[in-house]
Amino acid sequence: MDTSDPDIIFDENGVCNHCKNHEKKVLAEIIPDEKQSASLKELVSQIKTRGKRKKYDCVIGISGGVDSSYVALLAKDLGLSALLVHLDNGWNSDIAVKNIKNIARNTGFDLFTYVIDWNEFRDVQLSLFKASVVDIELATDHAIKAVLYRLAAKFRIKYMLNGGNVITEAIMPVCWRHTKVDKSNLLDIHNKFGTVRLKSYPTAGIIKQQIYKILFGIKNIKILNFVKFDREAVIKRLKDELGWQEYGGKHHESVFTRFYQAYILPKKFGIDKRRCHYSNLVCAGQLTRNEALKAITEPVYNEKLLNTDLEFVLKKLQFSKADFDHYIKTPRVCHYAYKSDDLLIERLMKIRRKVWGQ
Repeated sequence: MDTSDPDIIFDENGVCNHCKNHEKKVLAEIIPDEKQSASLKELVSQIKTRGKRKKYDCVIGISGGVDSSYVALLAKDLGLSALLVHLDNGWNSDIAVKNIKNIARNTGFDLFTYVIDWNEFRDVQLSLFKASVVDIELATDHAIKAVLYRLAAKFRIKYMLNGGNVITEAIMPVCWRHTKVDKSNLLDIHNKFGTVRLKSYPTAGIIKQQIYKILFGIKNIKILNFVKFDREAVIKRLKDELGWQEYGGKHHESVFTRFYQAYILPKKFGIDKRRCHYSNLVCAGQLTRNEALKAITEPVYNEKLLNTDLEFVLKKLQFSKADFDHYIKTPRVCHYAYKSDDLLIERLMKIRRKVWGQ
């Protein structure tokens, strides 16, 4: 990590706040090795008990990427009856499609694919471009969570298992993203810049998510924090047992995410997310600092692939090259220049931690 995160703080020994926060999160969220087996056994028992006499006892959102694919494999190992859910936003790579099909076939789990209305989704994405905010992926990530909660409630599923984990995702500067639950921010941006009325685009803001959690009893579990998560070992298992294929960088199973992370973020915002991705692995002891420093010098994008993706993205979004070039040069606008549920989110989270301890 470096000062491309303007909020980074180094102590007198040159250790930054991200490394310290990684250590804190590991202690707070990772189940210690000696307790993992018992904790996982107890969790699985709870999932099966609450899912008794139901078709599904848990729901898993899958993208074809490493983390969510491993959650599906782990669910199979544990004898769970999972419903796999994929949000098709029109940007899947061919490899992601193959991975998802192989995961469903080789785990034996049912797969539900929610195909989002492309005209609506494209308009939401374009609105985020026009707003010049950093987190364009808000359009996808918010919708994914909304669909998962909706299906969990429909099938009376009490557990959502996700691929979020401390080992590979503890380090992420606050100013490099925006909170995904901020429905008001997303809709205000669309109201200002959108041209298409949203009729079916799935949303679930902070209040609706709390209703799902409290009234429907739905728990969102980072199950990878209950097991030893060695990324290279996991990738080998996915290849051997699920016919899984690699697709490049973290989250590059989506063509848009690849273009966003490898071109838009560095070019417009001066952000190279490989810094936090590698830093997580360094802190976890799965990559040496020297290996990370060498890897970060490699081009973030293959030039041939960049040209192909650029042409594809602009054509699919109906974005002219001139308009896109203008967008790249437009200064960044803070998400909080638009309406936000930030204060409400903070208050509700404080109440939830005080009452339920989570």
